[in-house]
Amino acid sequence: MNILITGANGFVGRNLVENLKAIRDGKNRTRPNIRIDTIWEYDLDTPRSVLEEGCAKADFVFHLAGVNRPRDPAEFEKGNFGFSSELLGLLRAAGNRCPVMLSSSLQATLIGRYNGDYGRSKRAGEDLFFRYAEETGAKVLVFRLPNLAGKWVRPNYNSAVGTFCHNIAHDLPITVNDPSVELELLFIDDLVDALFDALEGKERHCEYDGLEPLPREDGRFCWAPVTHRATLGRIVELLRSFHDQPKTLLMPAIPAGSFEKKLYSMYLSYLPREKVAFDLKMNEDARGSFTELLKTADHGQFSVNISKPGITKGQHWHNAKWEFFIVVSGHGLIQERKLGTDEILEFEVSGEHIQAVHMLPGYTHNIINLSETENLVTLMWANELFDPAKPDTFFEPV
Repeated sequence: MNILITGANGFVGRNLVENLKAIRDGKNRTRPNIRIDTIWEYDLDTPRSVLEEGCAKADFVFHLAGVNRPRDPAEFEKGNFGFSSELLGLLRAAGNRCPVMLSSSLQATLIGRYNGDYGRSKRAGEDLFFRYAEETGAKVLVFRLPNLAGKWVRPNYNSAVGTFCHNIAHDLPITVNDPSVELELLFIDDLVDALFDALEGKERHCEYDGLEPLPREDGRFCWAPVTHRATLGRIVELLRSFHDQPKTLLMPAIPAGSFEKKLYSMYLSYLPREKVAFDLKMNEDARGSFTELLKTADHGQFSVNISKPGITKGQHWHNAKWEFFIVVSGHGLIQERKLGTDEILEFEVSGEHIQAVHMLPGYTHNIINLSETENLVTLMWANELFDPAKPDTFFEPV
């Protein structure tokens, strides 16, 4: 399959191109039905010959080029309608009736309410494509897109969320006039998935009742069904928690497919170099060190313990707290004894044979470095965050 992409250097274009290349090069094997040979990437600074060749030979066209923040409103018509006419003219001239996807906007549904130049130009572009489909029999897929979000969104341009991510990551001020304003956001990876579905002929069709897409098999429009709604206040609250994570070590809940998970990934893509790595607080003494790595709201915390040769650590028990000890380097012995008994459970552990050992509630336990020369490095997970007011930790030799 040969693919032409207009607007290839834009936000959607860059993400789509890189993901198509991953399929083409065999790095992404999740879409076995898609076979890609040539990708023509066309943008403002690309020779026209690339566009002409793509229009003549493409098996699918993604038309993503458009204007959304011009200096002169007249550029809306030129960029969103004029270039579309040129593209379709080249396809006609080449006799190429391959499927064509058009990137439109929900603003095209608002022209009766706001009468905006942008919305009018988008609606005109849609009508142009629908007429082209009627006249040529070519398959046209018009996607009306809401606010887009994700990695590589240009800040201080047309995305409030992109601006918030960039500024908070760089410790710059942001302005939120009304935190209660709600946005509908389509993350770029969900859009790319929908575009891949279109390549496979599995696009989802809809019609619109106001701004809401109504799924219909005979609908004129296409849509990406996975979107998220959040207020500006909630978005900023989450971004500030992401910003503070290197200090708090607290990782918020990020369930699979959740808005929080996707927003966190977007935020991280804006980190400046000096924030990509950050120091952790090592609590050191003559025995070695203990460092908290990561805390979660409801799934405990991770730490790393380093014991020097011959050192014994632990010698305590918990009522409800329990832990995993995972030795990743060195040679040691873990001992556990149930309170009120003399029986000792012993587990010889080594970084050469990695195991997870439960520290059982009601059992006093320790970990001994058996080596005379090497440190013992143990990754530890506890089922709850450490609470100084209620440590649930009591000294008792094994």
